[in-house]
Amino acid sequence: MEIEKQKEHFSEEKGRILLELARKTIADRLKIHYDSEIDLESIFRDDTLLVPRGTFVTLKLNNQLRGCIGNLNPDKPLADGIRANAVNAAFHDPRFAPLSPEEFKKVQIEISLLTEPEPLEYKGANDLLSKIVPDVDGLIIRKGIHSSTFLPQVWEQLPDKQMFLQNLCLKAGLPANEWKKGDLFVHTYRVQYFEEPH
Repeated sequence: MEIEKQKEHFSEEKGRILLELARKTIADRLKIHYDSEIDLESIFRDDTLLVPRGTFVTLKLNNQLRGCIGNLNPDKPLADGIRANAVNAAFHDPRFAPLSPEEFKKVQIEISLLTEPEPLEYKGANDLLSKIVPDVDGLIIRKGIHSSTFLPQVWEQLPDKQMFLQNLCLKAGLPANEWKKGDLFVHTYRVQYFEEPH
């Protein structure tokens, strides 16, 4: 479940706490009573959950994407990022209507904890293909005002490197083969992710 190369490797227990934090945050916003089995106040006594960290919160319904929002850069404490991104994924993802109380009961939550993005130096399309690592690398591309990212989990749907890059370019509003020109700014990052049971 976890993808390596981390400064801080989180235990399953800490992952469960953060998943509960995301669920409780969404429930509060929906004004739904939700009793967590976990002492969420413990987060504020655990320094590792307060370090600045990039995070994403992904929502799925029937194994289909229902919302995904995050922050790539470690610009806010981990627990704050999970809370903010849980609300944004549930209610402010422009691709979806706000999550309903009915959907809340069935939605599955996944959280991703990111390493700090690092620039990927490359010379041309073939060099870029040789340097990205499927199932491990999350990618950020930028060109002018255009930018987009795919978490490493997206490799499950797009296992082919060229298809991955084409779809990433399209997501950024660029032509599918823009990556072949060799002038994109590319950053990579790794994640450790946790998901609620199906």
